[in-house]
Amino acid sequence: MCNRKADAVKDCRGIGCPMNLVHTKVELAKLGSGQVLEIFLDDGAPVNNVPGSAEKEGHRVIDKRRLEDGAWAVLIEKG
Repeated sequence: MCNRKADAVKDCRGIGCPMNLVHTKVELAKLGSGQVLEIFLDDGAPVNNVPGSAEKEGHRVIDKRRLEDGAWAVLIEKG
């Protein structure tokens, strides 16, 4: 469990690949280095692909937790 508070939040539940990654990139672009985005993703391909893509672009996944509805909450710190 991470104690970092998100600077921005984006709910991408119900948004398929690759649009959920596009939404993530847009939200991260609005943030300054070191700020944190909390993104909500569906189980499966979205939570498997988006965090890894963000890390490849120089950001850091600082927390990933499963929610009661089966979706995921992911905290990404902008690099």
